[in-house]
Amino acid sequence: MDERPDLPQDAGGLDRRAELSEFLRTRRARLRPEDVGLAHYGRQRRVPGLRREELAQLAGVSVAYYTRLEQGNGRNVSAEILDSIARALRLSDAEHAHLTHLAKPKHKKKQAARTPQVRSGLRQLLDTMDEVPAYIVGRRSELLAWNRMAAAVFGDWSLVPAQERTWARMVFLNPEYRDLYIDWEQKAIDVVCGLRMEAGCYPDDPRLSALVGELSVKSEDFRRLWATHDVKEKSHGVKRLRHPLVGELALQYQSFKLADDADQSLTLYHAEPGSPSAQALRLLASWGADATRAGTASPHPGG
Repeated sequence: MDERPDLPQDAGGLDRRAELSEFLRTRRARLRPEDVGLAHYGRQRRVPGLRREELAQLAGVSVAYYTRLEQGNGRNVSAEILDSIARALRLSDAEHAHLTHLAKPKHKKKQAARTPQVRSGLRQLLDTMDEVPAYIVGRRSELLAWNRMAAAVFGDWSLVPAQERTWARMVFLNPEYRDLYIDWEQKAIDVVCGLRMEAGCYPDDPRLSALVGELSVKSEDFRRLWATHDVKEKSHGVKRLRHPLVGELALQYQSFKLADDADQSLTLYHAEPGSPSAQALRLLASWGADATRAGTASPHPGG
């Protein structure tokens, strides 16, 4: 099953300089002097976290240089300087990559404009996985293709208009998904962190910008999480679901970037062998199309 979503167009992309400025500011704000070995004399601090001069000292750059960078002026900054600042801010690998994308963007306008397409061989592969929920997602969280078991677990996505069929819209605008995910907050965080990473790689993507703008208007939760500027790449983990037919499911997932198209990822779910969740998956598989029709009700995100 697949239909390529046609996300709404927007005239421009995200403001890369503003993104760089806010990212550095929020990373600096989360550190305390004692976290990085600086003396704290008990004076009342007017700003949360480290001061700019303290961060500059740790990174080995002048205060004026760091200030320009935090104001969004990353022009001509070297990889070595970015590495020093990343170490001073104690950035994760994903955060370090995000900083580099914002400060030294690569021109990807042709890639950003193209419509994602799923190879026929991949669609056939999905259909052969009789007991494994699997789907392919694009960089804007578009659901590009999925198999029958994914529909049985997550709902019949074929009922969702193609332009609305993104994880971001469904998680934040569809109440059914708040019920489906036992830890909805963590799922929402994962979606936002993934979108933020892609926004750093493709700040000139108008469709991604339009998606962020739409969710910022329609969802207070999205606005709250987007304002954190958190980023991470999560390729595996466990999701706990509350399925309307078979009850609670604990499913492990693995996500893989496609070798010939890094903008698409294949995600597979499985349950611990012999567990109640594994038995529930087999039960859903045996029900076939009936499980899909009776699964997560009304997956239309609305809004």
